[in-house]
Formats: sequence, structure tokens, C-alpha cells
Amino acid sequence: MNELTERQKIILSLVIHEYSTTATPVGSQALVARYNLDMSSATVRNELATLTEWGLLRQPHTSAGRVPTEEGYRYFVSRLTRAAELPDTTRRTISHQFYQMRNDVEQWVRLAASVLAYQSRAASLVTPPHPEHSRLKHIELIGTRGRQVLVVMVMIGGEVRQRLQSLPEPVSQEQLSQSSERLTQLFQGADVNEIRARMAQLQGLDEDVAAWMIDDMLQADASQAGEVFIDGLTNVIGEPEFTGSDEARRSLRILEERSLLQDLVARTSAGNTQGGVQVLIGGEGTWDELRQWSLVLGSYGMPGLATGTLGVLGPLRLSYSRAISTVRFLSGLLSDLMEETILEETS
Repeated sequence: MNELTERQKIILSLVIHEYSTTATPVGSQALVARYNLDMSSATVRNELATLTEWGLLRQPHTSAGRVPTEEGYRYFVSRLTRAAELPDTTRRTISHQFYQMRNDVEQWVRLAASVLAYQSRAASLVTPPHPEHSRLKHIELIGTRGRQVLVVMVMIGGEVRQRLQSLPEPVSQEQLSQSSERLTQLFQGADVNEIRARMAQLQGLDEDVAAWMIDDMLQADASQAGEVFIDGLTNVIGEPEFTGSDEARRSLRILEERSLLQDLVARTSAGNTQGGVQVLIGGEGTWDELRQWSLVLGSYGMPGLATGTLGVLGPLRLSYSRAISTVRFLSGLLSDLMEETILEETS
């Protein structure tokens, strides 16, 4: 990549800003007039030609202005986007909303998706926190009918696991409740290995239930967070890129089916980074369905215990600065909330 002069950096930034607002090719005269540039249209036109030659801009038609390329957006994000913060009043308002629903992880996730969509004016995605190693908070055994028992395990971090099991013989609800209490006291905060190490202390019903717990927790540890909460798709459906393109409409349908996003969330180690936030532009050569999309992704939670993903997705001309600052703030806020909750649960 050629090193841009300060003037070229300014012009590239203005083209991206103007195109993100208008979604129409940007010409030299429009830049000079709108931004009162201290240079002639001819000078700007020459710089636009140079940026086009270097692959940062393209010209859809011979007589048209320029639009940013994927490489242009990548250069802008990695070198020209400043680390901005949300206004203090906005941060206080968002924080107040979250603290009103303290310790309700599902409500946090839904609110985060709503806030991200509103602040970025794009679409949002959030996955619930998923434990890297499941640790038990408490267990409940509920008799249903005959010899069937509903096993409900609540993990530290908020994940709930349920399964139906059959007992060798009927057991009263009182016995089930007593077993639940004993196992919760013995295994609270324990992972699979710690439960296994204490299995020798158990017998009868308690031993059977502990074996179910180990099996379920192993499945939980092997799986990736599957659910993805999405909000704000209506913010992007009306954008020009997605109203006149069959390819874009197909990608919208794929996003609504969730499978692409689940794969994306599971493989977000690639991509540009900006202040701890990952920026994926045009699918980064991996996700062909996202060629007309940009995503700004961040993680939240407590590494080693439970983590989730949150992000903003929209057209390539997404407002990157706003999206990055919103994702970064919510990532920190949710991490703080989870840390407080987990510390309370384990203290």
C-alpha cells in the first residue's frame, strides 16, 4: 500500500463521509463546494484519480464521481478512524437502562441488541454469554410423571440447561428436592473435572444425577453459543444497496436464517482491529454472502468463565466511528455487569 499524503488522507476521508451520507458517487466539485476546501477542483480531481489508481476508490462510470472500495474502507478504518467515545449523557442513559434489570442476563442481551441498533442506525447482533467451562450454580430436580424427572441446571454466568431423565424406580418430590439441595451444596461453583473428583462420595440417586450433570456439562462445553439476537434489520432494508440488488436481498434472507451469523461469530478471529474491536469489511474473502456488508464486532464477559459477542452490521458505507465507539462501550459495560454478577454468585 502506498503511503498517502495528508491531503490524500483528507480527501479519502471526505469521500467516505460523503458517500456514507448520500450513497451516490462523489465528485471533485461537490467536495470543494460542500467542505470549502482550500484547493481547486482540478487538484482534488487529480488526487481522486491517484486514489483510484491505488485501488482505494473506484469510478462506476466514466463520467461519474468516485466511491470507496473495500480496500479504501480498510485503510480508513485502520489508519484514519479516530478512537471516539459516546457522549457522557448517552453513556449514562445506557448504563441506567442496564442497571435497572440487574442480574437478568437475557434482558441484558436483548437490550444490548436494541441499543446497538439505535445508536449505530444499522442492524445489530448479540449472542448470550457462553461458558468456556461450565460451572454449576445450582440444580433442581422436578418430578413429572412416572419415573421421569426434569433436571434443571443453572450455570454461573446465567446459562440454563434442562433435560428429561428416567429413574430406575419412582422417587418422591421430597427425595428429589433433598438430592438437589445436597448436590448444590457439594458442587456449587464446580466444573466437570471437580464433579468427577468427588463422585466417590455419592451413591444412589445422587450418583445418578451427578452422572447426568457431567454428561450435560460436557455437551455444553463442546458446543458454541448457537443463539443470535438480531435487531434493527429494518434500519438497513431500506438502504439503496439492499433495495435494488437481488444479491443483497439474498444476503438479508441468509442473515434472518441465523446460520451464517452463527458461523461468523464462531470464526471472528480474522479481520481488522480497532481498539479491541474487530472490523470485517465485505466478508474479508471468507463469507461471500457478506460482500456488501461491513461488521463491527466485539466480545464481552470474563475470559475463562463466560463470554459473548456483540456487533453492528450494515452496508459498506457504515458509519464506522459511531459503530466502533458503541460496540466498545457496550462491550465494557456488559463485561463489568457480568463480572459483578459472577463475583456475587461465587462469593
